[in-house]
Amino acid sequence: MGTSAIHSADDARRIARRRLPWMVFDYIDGAAGREAGAARDRAALDAVTLRPRILRDVSDRSMTSSVFGQPAQRPFGIAPMGMCNLSAPGADLMLARLAARYCVPLGVSTVSSTPMEDLIVEAEGHAWFQLYFSGDGSGTFKLVDRARAAGYETLVLTVDVPELGRRPRELRHGFKMPFRMGPRQVLDFALHPRWSLNTLLRGKPQMANFLMDGYDFDRTESRAKATWETLARLRDQWGGNLVVKGVLDAEDARALKAAGVDAIQVSNHGARQMDSAPPPISVLPDIRHAVGDDFPLFFDSGLRSGEDVMKALQSGADFAFFGRIMQFAIAAEGEAGLEQLWSVLSAELDTTMAQIGLSSLDQARARP
Repeated sequence: MGTSAIHSADDARRIARRRLPWMVFDYIDGAAGREAGAARDRAALDAVTLRPRILRDVSDRSMTSSVFGQPAQRPFGIAPMGMCNLSAPGADLMLARLAARYCVPLGVSTVSSTPMEDLIVEAEGHAWFQLYFSGDGSGTFKLVDRARAAGYETLVLTVDVPELGRRPRELRHGFKMPFRMGPRQVLDFALHPRWSLNTLLRGKPQMANFLMDGYDFDRTESRAKATWETLARLRDQWGGNLVVKGVLDAEDARALKAAGVDAIQVSNHGARQMDSAPPPISVLPDIRHAVGDDFPLFFDSGLRSGEDVMKALQSGADFAFFGRIMQFAIAAEGEAGLEQLWSVLSAELDTTMAQIGLSSLDQARARP
């Protein structure tokens, strides 16, 4: 099967579901609780419409954008995702190469499966380090120092995981990192030999940022001690760009702006944290109003197409991020599948711009 099989994000997901072990697919695809939140995210995006305009010269269109003053070839980047190498060996590096080719940000997760130092090199500097505050914070601030030493200029503090959300699909499979093999997992892997053999040959994915002496991380450890004082300390210690990710409340957004953060990422963690969280697209306009026209606002959660990106831009976002569908494309067809999906998303956005009469993305972001 060639990469021409991927004509949409849904195609990538469908192929990935067949090729990945059940445990891995459900870890990537799953959401919190009954997954009503994930369905609500999708329904809210579907309910947003775009206004077609006619007889405008849109023959010369540009999808170029910028983020923190740096040019980007697209108005969307790659969200931080943990353990991407579960989708295929080398997936983290594939995403890094994509970020380098299009000059867009690669979110490097605290729990990435490739060391942060390797990823910023492969991404040719187009990488942001995503940080979880964990436990008493001592390990967290060591990672901040390490990110600075590696050359990261942007730090993304994720604040919507005070405790790890309950994701029943993941729990039913007994998903843990590192893997704990039992009869169910052995059967699962045996029934998906292509993935299992490739993974066996390349070595099982691990939380690579914690393989060095002096670093450890418990995925289930409480992150509930983070406070506004924690943020102030981080702001004092980090001289680069500071993004706070996981914001759904306008009052919180105003307070973050006042606290001196450089950008806010409106997100509900892909509905992986709380089933009853509001769809980010529904709160984005209020948050834009709260922070004013010029404050950088980023967006993720539930995006599946170029049209979705345009919906986010017209609702108040300056830049958007795709998450799990990137992993599905890799699981489906490797690096060629990732490039194919990226081309699909780009073509969808380009066509949408033509349909609604836009030649540049600045026109999409024009505030009323």
